[in-house]
Amino acid sequence: MLRLGVQTFFKTQLQSRAMSSLLLSKGLIDGKWVSASIGEQFEVKNPANGQVIGSVPNMNAKDAQLAIDAAKRAFYSNEWSGLTAKQRSQLLKNWYHLIEKNTQEIAEIMTAESGKPINESKGEVVYGNSFMEWFAEEARRIYGEIVPAPVQNRELMVLKQPLGVAALITPWNFPLAMITRKAGAALAAGCTVVIKPAEDTPLTALAVAKLAQDAGIPKGVVNVVTTNKAAPIGDLFCKSPDVHGISFTGSTEVGKILYRQSADGVKKVSLELGGNAPFIVFDSANVEKAVEGAMASKFRNCGQTCVSANRFFVQEGIYDKFIEGLKARVESLKIGHGSSADTQIGPLINTMQYNKICGFVEDAVNKNCKVISGGKPLKDVGELFYAPTIISDIAPEAKIYNEEVFGPIVSIIKFKTEEEALKIANASQRGLAGYFFSEDIQQVFRVARRLEVGMVGVNEGLISAAEAPFGGVKESGIGREGCHHGIDEYTEIKYICLGNLKYN
Repeated sequence: MLRLGVQTFFKTQLQSRAMSSLLLSKGLIDGKWVSASIGEQFEVKNPANGQVIGSVPNMNAKDAQLAIDAAKRAFYSNEWSGLTAKQRSQLLKNWYHLIEKNTQEIAEIMTAESGKPINESKGEVVYGNSFMEWFAEEARRIYGEIVPAPVQNRELMVLKQPLGVAALITPWNFPLAMITRKAGAALAAGCTVVIKPAEDTPLTALAVAKLAQDAGIPKGVVNVVTTNKAAPIGDLFCKSPDVHGISFTGSTEVGKILYRQSADGVKKVSLELGGNAPFIVFDSANVEKAVEGAMASKFRNCGQTCVSANRFFVQEGIYDKFIEGLKARVESLKIGHGSSADTQIGPLINTMQYNKICGFVEDAVNKNCKVISGGKPLKDVGELFYAPTIISDIAPEAKIYNEEVFGPIVSIIKFKTEEEALKIANASQRGLAGYFFSEDIQQVFRVARRLEVGMVGVNEGLISAAEAPFGGVKESGIGREGCHHGIDEYTEIKYICLGNLKYN
């Protein structure tokens, strides 16, 4: 539980050593640190205790247009796209090394504004920075093709060229990794970017942008627009003829709006949207491994990740054993402010998310679902803390059965057969990630192919890596991030036909 004095930890830390140079209060446009054109700012608060840790410009569409203009100038002046792939690669490596060098400072800012435990924040910096390293390397491997011509006097060439200006809209739950995963790919391809971070976590974005500047990336290539009024800026990004690509990570509902708004301009759109991940434990599973996987998948960042296990299906033969093991692990979790090194569960991000979690549990109880553990707020720790919770006997009409939770709640459903589990698991319009545990190799290949998701964890609860494609099917999005496919979201294919050639 919470230690005395933790409330003042970040106030001290945020005033310390090199961190002061990364705790910024202005947006970045055309290489300059600027205020909002209308002079407004908004506060950024620590969700663990409600304390204000900083303030940033409350920018509007006018400011966003200035950022687009700067990115456009940087692109067409060849200050970035005109560099060789090797030159872009080296600058991205510089950025990678600066992020690595400032891991502790970035993690402290991230924990202060997001509430996630400090060890998780450090882990995110390492994970997020792996994308910067990967795309720095991939910048030199954006290959074209020579296609055999159908006639003798022609040569057919295929090039991959950068889109132009890319608008990146990133979420609060991974405030560094979602920037590096998008910006790393875009910059490797030769695009310039305008980043709009989430209003809950803009400070991490500004810190990372400062390091891009320090790395020698030219002005206008990376721009950051902060705001707590996102809709007008999103609308501008989608409708501006000077923005050639949109990348968004967030809710399915907002993603659909951006998709519609981008239609008139026929923009290239990459959407990584909400999930409703099934977590299936078969009778053949190693139960200890399944419990370990459940803890890793479900409770990272207090359950506030898009690939968190959302619906747990446990076969009747090992049902009681799994619940017993999971209950013991859940009740041993250390809950408190993220600044404490032994904290494993921090607060929910804001009041809206907290109320949503309370509503899920109340609805489940009213529909006669069984609370096995937790199921209550932890007001003695802080206003936005909720106990890690296990609920069984889930009624099909319960909200928790049908909606993405995004919080520390495990909802468990007993099943009899593989067919039954797959039918329920696939009866969702979301299809981002899915997990299952089985020691039956025949079953492993059957179920992995039949789960209607973009990513499958087999006997594993943590699946994301820079080397692997990240994305979903159905209403969980379009496009892929990470791996070599991630760069494709920021390139266009150009075909060149050279005719009337003479070879003799």
